[in-house]
Amino acid sequence: MALKRMDNVGIVVEDLERTIDFFRELGLELEGRATIEGEWAGRVTGLGDQHVEVAMMRTPDGHSRLELSRFLRPTVIADHRNAPVNALGYLRAMFTVDDIDDTLERLRAHGAQLVGEMVNYQDVYKLCYIRGPEGLLIGLAQELG
Repeated sequence: MALKRMDNVGIVVEDLERTIDFFRELGLELEGRATIEGEWAGRVTGLGDQHVEVAMMRTPDGHSRLELSRFLRPTVIADHRNAPVNALGYLRAMFTVDDIDDTLERLRAHGAQLVGEMVNYQDVYKLCYIRGPEGLLIGLAQELG
């Protein structure tokens, strides 16, 4: 059986509204919101009794999604948002944008901070990493030429 697609990447946050606003400014669209709870949900995640607010954000091309989750129950037990780029595990989401300088400037109004420097990779991409809301690591890329 062949893989059909990757549906989404999940990110757990504390401030769902602020994070939605940040990703909207980046260019993602809010596809929908829901509250997930019940015995079935806890069986899937292994968390038992859970209550989670979820927002699904979609890229403009419709092919990629971020699932933003805020756990009301159980409480969050670990925090790796400020881990460096060489930490083990899931690290960042990378987005291609039309104008990286304009995008960075707009996201700074939402608290984004540049990590390291903006670089030109072999005149193919202009790249940078930023820390977004709650310290989330986000990569930005602009195709050159």
